[in-house]
Amino acid sequence: MTLPRPEPGLVIRYSYLWLREYREGREEGIKDRPCAIVICVTDEDETTRVTVLPVTHSPPQNPAAAVEIPQEIKQRLGLDAVRSWVTLDEGNEFIWPGPDLRPVPGADPASVAYGFLPPRFFNAVRERYLELARVRRARAVQRTE
Repeated sequence: MTLPRPEPGLVIRYSYLWLREYREGREEGIKDRPCAIVICVTDEDETTRVTVLPVTHSPPQNPAAAVEIPQEIKQRLGLDAVRSWVTLDEGNEFIWPGPDLRPVPGADPASVAYGFLPPRFFNAVRERYLELARVRRARAVQRTE
């Protein structure tokens, strides 16, 4: 499988582990879903660590902790037409590529990426996530390799 270079704004298919699932002792997500890479850092030994935020159909309980994805962006990425949100108050952090990347349904079996969020939308997502992280309202589940 040829993997894309991880970059902020790239939407990937990933076996996302919700914080509640992690607290229940699970190590694997129940459902594969689109996730947006919000942070990507490569250290001195060339290890790349990414943080992804999940995309969900479930309306947020706290509207300040999610951003609705406009239908035109969902269409461009090849996502379904059901309303969806990027969750901002939790994410998964893992070393790229990690074992939890999944092929995008209906696409080339080697593809794990839907495409990029438009810069303006992605910047709004990133800024809101970083603000929640600054005030300790965002959590990242550290995934095993």
